[in-house]
Amino acid sequence: MGRLTVLYDADCPLCVHLRHWLLRQRQLVPLDLVPAGSQQARRLFPALDHTATLREITVVGDRGQVYREASAWIVCLWALAEHRPKAHWLATPAGQPFARVTVLAAAKWREALKGPGTDDRSCGDGHCEVPGPPG
Repeated sequence: MGRLTVLYDADCPLCVHLRHWLLRQRQLVPLDLVPAGSQQARRLFPALDHTATLREITVVGDRGQVYREASAWIVCLWALAEHRPKAHWLATPAGQPFARVTVLAAAKWREALKGPGTDDRSCGDGHCEVPGPPG
């Protein structure tokens, strides 16, 4: 695998924080971070369900592989030098429950941060602004 594209919700504070964290890590596989639902995402991946990519992290490999939910987080960690061993463990039967619980907890926190009624918005007009890193 030569590159991965991470589609993340640019309107979610947790997602933006994790985007900045990923960019600070040493990458063994380059990560392109693209706002989910944006014109760029729709142009790059016309066959994806872009509404679904706004609800759950989605990672697309350079050969068309699509990873969602826990698998998407695991492949993101796999792309990082310092976290590849953890990704290998999370992909095992022993580690998969931890990956699922982590993703579920992040989803609950994300939902609480965003509040009710925000899932129907879209950035299909290309105006998904990405806030700068904190500080």
